[in-house]
Formats: sequence, C-alpha cells, structure tokens
Amino acid sequence: MVTYSSRTQSALRELAAITRQYQSVAEGDRKTASSPSRHKVFVSYHAVDAVEVLQFIEENTGVFIPRAIGMEEDGSDIIDSTNVAYIRQTIKTKYLRDSTVTLVAIGECTWARKFVDWEIYTSLRSDPTPNGLLAVQLPSVAGSSPSIPARLSANLAPKNETGYANSYVPPASQSSLGSWIQHAFDGRTSRSSLLNVGGKLRERNSSCEPQ
Repeated sequence: MVTYSSRTQSALRELAAITRQYQSVAEGDRKTASSPSRHKVFVSYHAVDAVEVLQFIEENTGVFIPRAIGMEEDGSDIIDSTNVAYIRQTIKTKYLRDSTVTLVAIGECTWARKFVDWEIYTSLRSDPTPNGLLAVQLPSVAGSSPSIPARLSANLAPKNETGYANSYVPPASQSSLGSWIQHAFDGRTSRSSLLNVGGKLRERNSSCEPQ
C-alpha cells in the first residue's frame, strides 16, 4: 500500500468532504443568481496530486459542481473484484453517480493510475448517456507534455480534427474552464459517434515516480 504525506492525506479528506457538501446540489444549479448554470463534474486524478486537485476544485466551485473520490484513494484497491461489469456498476453508483462530465486532472503520473482508467471507462459507458470527457493539466505540469491515460488518448482527435474529448493546458480564466466543460457536456450527444470506449480495464498501476 502506498503511504501518502500528511498534507496529501488531508487533501484527500477535504476532497471527500467537498463531495459530500455538494451531494444534494442539482445539475444546472447556479452559485449565485447572476452566475452561469453549473454541470456536475466528476474529477478523476492520481492521489499524489490531491493537493493541487483540491485547490483547483476550491477555486472553481462557481464553475462546476464537484464530485471526487477522497480517502478511497489510499493506494489500495477500491473494488476487490476482477468482474468488469461489477467494477463498472460500483464506480458508477458509488463514485460517478449523477455526474454529467468527467474531467481528468493531468499530473505527471496520472497516466499510470489504474483507477483513472476505470473511471474514464465507466464514464464512457454511463447509461443512457455517456459523460462528457475532457482533460485539464494541473499547474505542476504546465509548459511540459505529460503522458495521458491511453483511454483518454483514444478519444482525442488528431490536430485540427474533432474528437469526443479535448485536452487543455491550465485554464487562464474561469470563463475558459466553463466553456471547456460545456463543450464536453454538449459532446455527449453531438459527438457521440466519435466516442471510443477502448479495450479491457487496466489491471494494475504502472511505475511512475514524480520528478
């Protein structure tokens, strides 16, 4: 089992608390009367990035309604099963639940985390409509070209073409982030023919040591 720093563990607890805090907030709810309507966004991430992810979510609750796995990201298997259907159903009902968009927070080692692969897979298989999908780099990898999860990559388009998902650098403004999330949400129907669920679930984490 991976042992995380006390700061990371604290962030993981806060992520779980934020998810509980927004549990009853409905899709489309506004932060204030004059702010735009918000989508429920499930944030998929590697636990080593929990501190950055927490800050990202706290800074953008006016843009989206957050959902994220908290203390379950402790290095152990969250679901002790090899049954793909059971894994999908458990992730959907316990973690993804009523989210409409999945945002993959990209850090240096996100690509290596099997939980991220499971979450993307389940997002794309949600019924009756898949989640919209996008990736956003965390500040720690800004200006670099970090590897991305294979299942996410399969849904990105070649340059100057269209794909089901899009990948972005850290947003310069909340309005930019809001437009990216809306584009992902719209793609659930407008770009559904481009969706690529991909192959079998990743069975284990890959070795990756943040520099």
